[in-house]
Amino acid sequence: MHELVGALRSYAWGSRTALAQLCGRPVPSAHPEAELWFGAHPADPAQVRINGHSTSLLDVVTANPQRELGSVAGEFGGRLPFLLKILAAEEALSLQAHPSLEQARVGFQRENRAGMALDSPLRNYRDENHKPELVVALDRFEALAGFRTPTVTVRLLHALEVPELEPYAELLAAQPDSAGLRTLFTTWIALPQVSLSTLLPKVLDGCVRYLSGRDEGSDSKRREFTAEIRTALELAEAYPGDAGVLAALLLNRITLEPGEALFLDAGNLHAYLRGVGVEIMANSDNVLRGGLTPKHVDVPELLRVLDFEPLDLPKVQPEVLGNGVFRYRTPASEFVLSRFELAPGDEPVTVPHAGPGIALCTHGAVGLLLGKDQLRVECGRAAWISAADGEIRARALDGAAQLFCAAVSEN
Repeated sequence: MHELVGALRSYAWGSRTALAQLCGRPVPSAHPEAELWFGAHPADPAQVRINGHSTSLLDVVTANPQRELGSVAGEFGGRLPFLLKILAAEEALSLQAHPSLEQARVGFQRENRAGMALDSPLRNYRDENHKPELVVALDRFEALAGFRTPTVTVRLLHALEVPELEPYAELLAAQPDSAGLRTLFTTWIALPQVSLSTLLPKVLDGCVRYLSGRDEGSDSKRREFTAEIRTALELAEAYPGDAGVLAALLLNRITLEPGEALFLDAGNLHAYLRGVGVEIMANSDNVLRGGLTPKHVDVPELLRVLDFEPLDLPKVQPEVLGNGVFRYRTPASEFVLSRFELAPGDEPVTVPHAGPGIALCTHGAVGLLLGKDQLRVECGRAAWISAADGEIRARALDGAAQLFCAAVSEN
């Protein structure tokens, strides 16, 4: 068991305050801070503090996978199968989806054969892995995730009262299923710029009218799609002329309160809008983008990986294990995430199936106990727990504390 220092990632959509405050650093930060990576991904591995020296977690695992990973070393090719992050979004992330395992393998090999460098901005596949992901809100967290039930989307499009939208609404009404969603999404995302420049301003005018309530209509109808339509206007302001604004009207608009979680499997189109959360995923950096970004957008490849089946709100309700312990289960074999709400003065709580794992403190300070030894983990810091470590227990230090523990799933 050793202290683990996360790798800080700066992206334009990040926050200048959230991660700095969480980690006890001066606010505002010099640059937008988007993610803290706690893992062994080659792109930016976390650092393990051993005897006063820092060593990459990737190097630690690679040097002795059997000791560090134990029985799961063979199953995952000697690699830590998950990546744990703290994500802080001040602005919307790109509209995106992640490939299945087979799609990732095929795509990675295809781009390798084409001689595309791993760091090329035109590359879609940076590894051969899929990327199922779970995010747990630390504060109110807003997202677009999965295609909404088509009949509800038809109601939304009609509610905007934009004549130019009516043919699209009727198209979906005539085929209210995944095939209809595929046709409408493909039509919108591939619109010639001249057609998009004509349609999108009229849609946005309809959004403004809807929110202003100038047209006749009941208050209940006006309230039904307020969040969805306000989001479309916000995205249009940030990304003018982007077809992703139209695509956003097809997706579920989700709000997570602290402790609530969202799980996204391969092919689910999504965009995180704002908020701070703990995110865990399979150890991959494969992203297919569909808009709302200045980065590379590959529409044909995105269409190959997208799942157009309407998605019920994909919230994950944690199991309550007692003693302030909650577990978030998903179908992913690479990871399981647990949350500990630790009260001062309580007896230490056992961390189940701790190693190989990462324990991340997100509030207060936590003492991790291994036999008679204790490792103090401050807010925004973490600990690496190897498979060779014995039973780990956790307790609050100095007041109430919150701890997230990532481990390999028992699935």
